[in-house]
Order: sequence, then C-alpha cells, then structure tokens
Amino acid sequence: MAEHLPRTVAYVLPVFDEADGIDAFHRDLVDATSCRPDLAFEFVYIDDGSRDASLERLLALRAHDDRVTVVSLSRNHGHQVAVTAGIDLCAHADAVVVMDTDGQDPPAVSLRLLALWEHGVDVVYAQRLSRQDGVFKRATASAFYWTLDKVSDVPIPRDVGDFRLMDRRVVAELARYREHDRFLRGIVAHIGFRQEAVLYDRAARTTGTSGYPLRAMARLAASGLLGFSTTPLRLISRAGLLVSLISVGLAAYVFGVRVLDPDQAVPGWAFLGVGMFLLSGLQLVMMGVIGSYLGRVYVEAQDRPLYVVSLVARGGRVVTDRRST
Repeated sequence: MAEHLPRTVAYVLPVFDEADGIDAFHRDLVDATSCRPDLAFEFVYIDDGSRDASLERLLALRAHDDRVTVVSLSRNHGHQVAVTAGIDLCAHADAVVVMDTDGQDPPAVSLRLLALWEHGVDVVYAQRLSRQDGVFKRATASAFYWTLDKVSDVPIPRDVGDFRLMDRRVVAELARYREHDRFLRGIVAHIGFRQEAVLYDRAARTTGTSGYPLRAMARLAASGLLGFSTTPLRLISRAGLLVSLISVGLAAYVFGVRVLDPDQAVPGWAFLGVGMFLLSGLQLVMMGVIGSYLGRVYVEAQDRPLYVVSLVARGGRVVTDRRST
C-alpha cells in the first residue's frame, strides 16, 4: 500500500523592515505549528524591498530551517502585491495561510483556521473582535468598512484584513485575478466558495512601523471602493440631477420675481459668483472620480508585470534572477 503523504500548508508572510522581530515571530510560528505533525508546513517569507537587514535575517532563518522559503522583490511593491507574489509560489500547497509578521496576527490563531478548513471550509478569515490601534486608525477603519459595506457590489466582511486561510481551489482561482490596484480581501470575497470567520483579538504591533501610513491606507481604501463598486459614478449622475433641479427652481423663482414684483428684484452678483464657484468645484470633484476610474483602466491596459523577483531561496537552491510576473 502506498504511504499516505501529509497535506501541505504554506504560510505566506510578507515582510517590510521587520528585522528586529523576525526571529521572535518565526519561533512563535514554529511553536504553534509543532502541535500538528500530521501536516507538512512551508513558510514563505516575501521581502518587499526592505531597507533594513530583513533579507539577511530571513536567509539566516532558512539556513536553520529547510521549510523556510525566501523571496526578495526587486523593490517595494506594496503589501498586496507582496502577498500575491507569495501566493503565486504556493500553487502546490493544499492550503495557504496569509498573515503579517509584525506580531499583530497571533500564529496560534492560524491553527483555528486550519481546524475549520479540515471541516470543509474553503476560506477561513480571521475577524477582529478588537484591535490595539490609535483612535484615529480605529475611527477611519470603521468608517471605511461601513462605507464599503454600503457601496460594494460584493459583500465584504467587516473588520477583516488579509489574515486568512484559503484552500487550493481558491488559490487557483485567485491566480486568475491580475489587476494592479489589488484589494485581496475583496477579490477573495468575489471568488466565493464556502467562507467562514474565526474571531480573535488583534494584538498591538511589537516591532517596526506600520506598512500602511495614512497615504497607503487611503490608496488601499480607494482600491477597495473603486475596484468593487460603481456607486461613485452613479452618485455623479444623481448629483448632476439634483443641481439641475435646484437650478430650474431658482430660475423659476427669478422669473416670478421679475414678472410679479419687479421692484423687489435685486442684482444678484454675489449669489451668481458663489454659485459659479460651487458648480465649478462640484464639476472638478466629478471629473476626479471619473479620472480615478479612467486611471485604473489605463494601468490595466499597460499590462505591466505585477512584480519583479530578484531572489528566490527555496529547497537547496538560491536563485538570483529578474523574473517578472
């Protein structure tokens, strides 16, 4: 009888300037997964153009643990693209777990994701009960998820990041989605299959600085809103209709005053000036929304590679190349 091979679970772990915490994170991850000897684990670290010694620390980890794979991107491509690069290398795995390495995603929680997967769930996402962030970040995150829930054409779970497990069927479908302005949690929701949540308390960041400063957060939010909703375009039409109705009403009022009570008619230069500036600003905002959608079309039409890989250390080999995908 042929020997039954254990199922493979690959962890996709994006890294950006995390040199101080990588060793501790990897120890926690190894400790958490050691209670599942029935599974074969692979730890795929993606260095997203770190400026510190992250890559050297990752290569040192690999020297002591042959389950570690290190991928170095040629420059900083952003968190979503780095995760995509890791997932692209894991098509062989039976399941893929995506989590951050800054200590906010506890490795022990990933075992709960595995348990649900083994009961037939295709996507298990970690949903935050609480988060140890500042007031501003919590408020903006809450507003973003509320807005996304209202306008998205696809139901996207609230308070969910990229910490999740995906079955190989989902990974295979995800490989077909190659848009550049990526919002992975929306893409996975769009793919479908059976999806369930595991609730957890998100810890505070232990090392490094956030890879999502305000500008990056705004860009990610725009990718989510524009990539999964045409509501902003519909709002432009409604705003235009509302302004037109107001204009018709004002024209009727001016005409009535001129005809019925011409002595009360006062030159309205100030009113006209304010109205002109208001309408000009509204038009510019509308053009900006349309331009955002048009810009996304332009980027996709260029069809450039999502990322460039400068180094892959896997198994017994270290390959330095310039592969693009």
